[in-house]
Amino acid sequence: MGESKFERDSRRNAGLGDIYIDTSAEPWINFSPGIDFKLLRTSQETGAWSVLFKCAAGASFARHEHLAAGEYLMVSGKMEIRGGAERGGVTAKAGDYGFEANGAWHDDTKFLEETVLYFTNYGPIRFVDDDDNTVAVLDYKMLREVAAAGRKNLAHAA
Repeated sequence: MGESKFERDSRRNAGLGDIYIDTSAEPWINFSPGIDFKLLRTSQETGAWSVLFKCAAGASFARHEHLAAGEYLMVSGKMEIRGGAERGGVTAKAGDYGFEANGAWHDDTKFLEETVLYFTNYGPIRFVDDDDNTVAVLDYKMLREVAAAGRKNLAHAA
């Protein structure tokens, strides 16, 4: 008798690199003041990365440029992008989805209340000062390094 449907599917899927993460079991790792993250996935091949961000009320991401497109899903909370809806930007709340094009600039992304969002970027983000000088480049490598250092620090603290 031939393979069962389950056996065929198992054989076909072996080695494809599916990822499952119990995010509730993963620690929050500090990213910047008031912002923590859980690294979900990075891709050396494409430069894409996915994270959960947990942002305290009043925290913000500094001025930055997207060097690749990104998208987010608001799990909880409220976030203002480019000054929020009152200033011509976006005010995103729980359940909202957003797409940010390659080349998009954000002067300040603020969190009005504690916020959790799922975020995927398809390449790096360049953080800049007020004169647009590069301060840091956030890419899949940096996230891997920060996550590894954060886990190591948490293990030593335990």
